Amino acid sequence: MRRHEVDRLDPTRSHWVPAVVSPQRDWVGARGCRRGARFMVNLETLHPTRDEFDTFDSEQSCLQWIMQHRAQLNRNLPGATIRAVRLDRWLLGLD
Repeated sequence: MRRHEVDRLDPTRSHWVPAVVSPQRDWVGARGCRRGARFMVNLETLHPTRDEFDTFDSEQSCLQWIMQHRAQLNRNLPGATIRAVRLDRWLLGLD
């Protein structure tokens, strides 16, 4: 799914995504970014993204995915904490 397609999601349900915040300027996970830059995690590439993402139906399923891919996520996103967040709150900057 692309960010401009979020209006296709069911607004009566919560949607969860793995997300990460850049721990430093020019972070190795996203070269050229500023400290505190916010990204979702692309489920296929396991890299930060602002535009392409997939959602989970529950926080638990998102957390399970994060735990299953923990080793590779830590390699791709060094120094950052990967969290399960509600998509609507993340896109609004509330979480």
